[in-house]
Amino acid sequence: MLCVTTKMAAHCSGSRLRYLMHLAQDNVDFRLPEIKALLALRGKQFHPCENFKEQSPFWCLEDLSEDDVRSVMARSVCAKSAFELWGHGQTDGELRTSLLNYPPQSMSPFMHKDSTYRINVYTFNKTLLFADRIKKIDALEYLPFEGTVSLKTPQHIFCLLEDYGTDPNNIPERPDYIYFGRWIADGQRELIRTHSVKNRHFIGNTSMDAGLSLIMTNHAKVKENDLVFDPFVGTGSLLVACSHFGAYVCGTDIDYNTIHGRGRSSRKNQKWRGPDENIRANLRQYGTEKMFVDVMVSDASKPVWRNAALFDAIITDPPYGIRESTRKTGSYKENTKLPDGNYVESHVPVSQAYHLSDIFTDLLNFSAHHLVLGGRLVYWLPIYRPEYCEEMVPHHPCLQIISNCEQTLSSHTSRRLITMEKVKEPEESDSSAHLSDPSFSTYQGHNAFREKYFSGLNKRCVKDDTKYFHEN
Repeated sequence: MLCVTTKMAAHCSGSRLRYLMHLAQDNVDFRLPEIKALLALRGKQFHPCENFKEQSPFWCLEDLSEDDVRSVMARSVCAKSAFELWGHGQTDGELRTSLLNYPPQSMSPFMHKDSTYRINVYTFNKTLLFADRIKKIDALEYLPFEGTVSLKTPQHIFCLLEDYGTDPNNIPERPDYIYFGRWIADGQRELIRTHSVKNRHFIGNTSMDAGLSLIMTNHAKVKENDLVFDPFVGTGSLLVACSHFGAYVCGTDIDYNTIHGRGRSSRKNQKWRGPDENIRANLRQYGTEKMFVDVMVSDASKPVWRNAALFDAIITDPPYGIRESTRKTGSYKENTKLPDGNYVESHVPVSQAYHLSDIFTDLLNFSAHHLVLGGRLVYWLPIYRPEYCEEMVPHHPCLQIISNCEQTLSSHTSRRLITMEKVKEPEESDSSAHLSDPSFSTYQGHNAFREKYFSGLNKRCVKDDTKYFHEN
C-alpha cells in the first residue's frame, strides 16, 4: 500500500507530480543501484513515495520531471515502462477517489476532443480474459475523456496496472494494489535481445551476458564521450555495452589469442576462429566502431600506463580460475631474463598463478590512480556463499563502495557486482593500506574460491547420485 485515501486526496490537490515505474523481475538486486545511477547522471536523487518496497515490481517516485524520467528510461534495462501516476489505491473505490482528486488542469492536455487515446490493462502475476479487461476499461467511464479511441496510432496511451503480488502459488482474487497513469516511455529491454551473445560476431567461453553488461555500464554512470577501460577485456562484451551509450572504449588482456581473435572457436561446429573474429568486429557489428580506441596484450599486474587519471570508468569481470585461469607473467625462479634483456618476437612469457586477492588489490590500486575523481569502478567478486561476510569485499582509502549486488550461481556460490567511486586522490601510503586493513586476511579467502567451487560441486553431485540410487 502506497498511501491511504486521505493522503491520496491531499497529494492530488497539490501540483507535485508522481511517476510510476514498472520494473522487470529478473536481476532484482541490481535494479535500485541502476535507477539511482541513472538519476545521478541527471543530478537527481532517488526519492520514493511512502511505503517503498524494493522487491515490488512497481515503484512510485517523486521530485522528478518528465524529462528526468525519459532520460532514465532511455538507458535502463531493469525498468520496463514509466507512467505519470494519476491515481492509485487498494480498491476500485480508492482508485476512483484518487483519480477524481487529480488536478483537472494536469489531465486536460491529454483528454481534449481533438486528441486520440488508448487504454491498456496490465496485470502482474495474473492473466485476465479479454472480456474482463474490457469491463475494467468500461469501469473508468467517470474519467473525462473527450477524444477519440485509436487502438493503432494513439497520441496518448493510458494504462491500468494491477498488482496481484509476487507469489504465483497464491494469487488473490482481487489485486493488492491498482494504479492508473499516462504512459511516458519504455525502458531498453529490447537491447538484451539485439545484443545477445548468441548473435555476437566474436565470443568466448566467458563472454558477459548482454543484459548484465548493460547493467554494469549503467552502474558505472557511463555517458557520451567518456573513456572506459576494461583490464580483463576478453572478447569485449563490456566494451560493446559502453560504446552503445557513446563512450570511447579500450582494454587489455593477458591472452594473446583472445586479443587477436586467434585460436580455437567457442562456437559449436566451428573448430577455429575466422579471420575477422575480434573485438573491433563486435563493435562494427553494432555500428559503434568509431568508439573503439584499441586493445592490447598486457598483464594487469604490471604497470604499463603513465601515472595519470585517464579513465572515466573502469568496468571489468576478472577471471575466477573456473573457466579461465588466473595467470600473470613472471616466474618463481629468481632470474628469467635473457642476458641482453631483449626478446625475439615469438617469445612467450613465462606465467605464474595470479591469486584472486592480488587481482583485487591490484585492480583497486590501479583504479585509485587512473580513475578521474568521481569516476567509478565496477567489477565482479566471486563468493563462496557459506563463508561470505561484508568484510570480504575489498576496500581502498580512495574508493567508496556505492553498491553490492548478488547474482546467485548455485546453492554454494555466487558473484557480487561491486560498484565503487573514487572520492580522493591517492597518497603514497594508500597503495599498501590494505595490509593494515583488518579485513585483508578475510578476503584473502578468495584465493581458495576455485577449490571451494569444485568441492561444493562434487558434494552436490554425490548428494544427487545418492538420492538417485535411493529412489531407484
